Amino acid sequence: MDNEIVWQDRKRVWCGLPWTFTKYELSKQKLIIKTGFFTQNQDEVRLYRVLDLSLKRSLLQRIFGLGTINCHSVDKTMKNFEIKNIKNSENVKNQLSDLIEEARKENRVSSREFMTEPEDDDEVGEEE
Repeated sequence: MDNEIVWQDRKRVWCGLPWTFTKYELSKQKLIIKTGFFTQNQDEVRLYRVLDLSLKRSLLQRIFGLGTINCHSVDKTMKNFEIKNIKNSENVKNQLSDLIEEARKENRVSSREFMTEPEDDDEVGEEE
């Protein structure tokens, strides 16, 4: 089932305790971020729309076994977002990366990266 939750966690405070109102849910097709207590917001991004992931772990986060995953996507409402202060962040990042690749294959989405070399006129330090 595509909507089956494969991972979920809560954003944690600096000491690793889940005393926040931010929840993360990951299925094979999408990532959902729920925030708020009085006013609740729910954001969702389809995994095939995520372009790049990176992991950031400060000294304090490493002490308490936490990390933050930075995500960049082509989604209009969630271009750049973070999955903040989660346990097992490296494992979650790897799982998310694998699910993104599966979702891209399933939805027949490919990303093209264009790499160019600088033209002769653009070279740094060129004498006139």
